[in-house]
Amino acid sequence: MYKYNDMKLSQFRFKLPEEQIAQFPTLYREEARLLVLHSKTGEIEHKYVKDVTDFFDEGDLLIFNDTKVYPARLYAQKEKTKALIEVFLLRELNHENRYWDVLVDPARKIRIGNKLSFEGDDAIIAEVIDNTTSRGRTFRFLTDYDVEQFVPKLYALGYAPLPRYIHRPMSPEVQQAYEESRRAGSVFQSGRVNLQHDDSPVEPVREMDIERYQSIFAKNIGAVAAPASCLHFSKQLLKRMEIVGITHQCMTSHMSLGNFKPIDVEDLTKAKCESEQFAIPQTLVDAVDVAHRSNKRVCAVGTEIMRALEHVVNTEGQIKAFKGWTNKFIYPPYNFTVANSFFTNLYMPESSQLLMVAAFGGYEEVMNAYNEAVKEGYRFGDYGDAMLIID
Repeated sequence: MYKYNDMKLSQFRFKLPEEQIAQFPTLYREEARLLVLHSKTGEIEHKYVKDVTDFFDEGDLLIFNDTKVYPARLYAQKEKTKALIEVFLLRELNHENRYWDVLVDPARKIRIGNKLSFEGDDAIIAEVIDNTTSRGRTFRFLTDYDVEQFVPKLYALGYAPLPRYIHRPMSPEVQQAYEESRRAGSVFQSGRVNLQHDDSPVEPVREMDIERYQSIFAKNIGAVAAPASCLHFSKQLLKRMEIVGITHQCMTSHMSLGNFKPIDVEDLTKAKCESEQFAIPQTLVDAVDVAHRSNKRVCAVGTEIMRALEHVVNTEGQIKAFKGWTNKFIYPPYNFTVANSFFTNLYMPESSQLLMVAAFGGYEEVMNAYNEAVKEGYRFGDYGDAMLIID
């Protein structure tokens, strides 16, 4: 039995085989597996996301994230040496002057005054005007496109900002499998995703990621990571929820790269979480109030939703409409007062998301469920399977 007051990062370590880190999504969103944990008893059920309606009743409320991911990862060439440089768009600093905060890799090759060009559009040039961190730079984009044309043109060059543990589409293994299936005249299948062929093994995978690393709720652009838990819900599944009488509302939480940043201290009391911008509308506040007064389930879909709700809740368990930032770091022990059920992905060992899940479902119950998920071959990560915690 662990003492919650003494929790250390290493207690959230578990052995995850690399082959169980999902490299592709399932063919259909709701076909991912669903591990259901009954937190009061520790009972585990093995289902599929499409079965989620079996666990909710009329009047229950699910809360989704309507942030929209932009294609933040680009590839450029240094003007004189033609060295390949990865450029990751963090945020737009000045719309009129086209100033952006970016990360570059390898950073040692990129200095103030350097210029980079982008394959696919020679009308866009990036000039480095400042160093911000070891990998951080400020770019001024030089182009003949007008202000309103420029950002869509820039995004058209980008790739979905997949986490680093998804090792493709550039991996030789994927390219080889693609080429072999193309020569055989068959459909390329990997991770149960079917991709039609063209002349490049990269483009169809890139197009698939642009679509699938985005939820069906995506509306407010600003995220550089997907709200992974929301990726499992399709329009067809929402329709089945509606037939049952299950309600849903959206809020916005712009996912940052902090979601993939490792916790670098063993003592969790000294750990920190990067700030994320979020907005809770009054319609959601009203819906939560109705669900609470009716003793219905309120389900946070994703750790960013749970964190935002807990940021704005008062001592009486009520939330308010809010726009701002949160760096709230949640780990066991923690008393949740807004949501009474939790829909999540299966997360990486020692991640901040896993810590929050364990705080909600109980440390021993959640770690036991994760070990069961590994044993049963569940897929982990942003493109992986899902988990539902209910009482």
